[in-house]
Parts: sequence; structure tokens; C-alpha cells
Amino acid sequence: MRKLLLVAFCLLVFAAAATAEKIDTKWHCPKQTADHTFDVGDVAGHSYMILQGTCSATSSASGEKAGAYTEFQELWKASFTGHGRFNVTMDKGDLVYYTYETKGSSDIKKPASNSWKIVGGTGKHKGIKGSGTCSGTQHEDGSSDWTCTGTYSMGM
Repeated sequence: MRKLLLVAFCLLVFAAAATAEKIDTKWHCPKQTADHTFDVGDVAGHSYMILQGTCSATSSASGEKAGAYTEFQELWKASFTGHGRFNVTMDKGDLVYYTYETKGSSDIKKPASNSWKIVGGTGKHKGIKGSGTCSGTQHEDGSSDWTCTGTYSMGM
């Protein structure tokens, strides 16, 4: 009986892995449209920020077209950490909702990174789940470019 359960479990895991689709999207994000900075006042270089902005997919195999983010950041001297939500509009108009955690250097010449999870969607993307990472480059004009990879699967 144990072998039968083990085999059934392995088949379910394999089937779930086999249905995972890949995400490989490149994003361009102009300078954020909302940027609120609050100095903490305990030490120089420590502040909190609330940011909002939009991004456009410059290439996407999974049908992502545009996104809007809201992010909370903590700047601590030479680095930042943050978390946020990224709401993506797909090519047919459905939405996919992401959460993410980001980190990087306050020196824009150094790369930034984030890890993300898909937490839901609308229309044919209802029940979608996924995860992955992004690497990003910041630019002098306040814009940024991101390359994001990961996997997703459609829920029932």
C-alpha cells in the first residue's frame, strides 16, 4: 500500500511540474509617477519611501503587456529593501497579480534584484500561481529595466 501511495504521489508531483509554464519577460519602467520619501531621523541616510509607477513589457513569451506597481521601500545608507504589488495586464485584457520583495544598492550603477510570487488573476488567469526572480538595472533618468524569469501554473 505504501508503494502505491508513493507512486501516486510521485505521479501527481510530476504532472504538476509538467504543466508549469515558463515566464521570461523583459520590462521597461519609466521614472515612478508617485514618490513619497520620509526621513526616519535616527541616522543619516535612513528613510522610507512609497512609490507607484507603470512598466511596459518589451518582450514576453507569456503574453504580459503592461504593469502597475505600488512599492514600499526602506533606504538604509547605501542599500534598499522593499516589497510591493505588481498588477499585470495580459494581451487579452486579463489581470495577473504579483507580490514581490526587492533589494539593491542605492548606487544606481549596481544591479538590483527581486523575488516574486503570482497570487491570483482574473478571467482565464483566475487561480494562476507562480514564482520567480528578476534582475534590474537603474538609469540616471529614474527609469529601470528588468529581466524576469520563473514558472506558473493554472489553478483549477
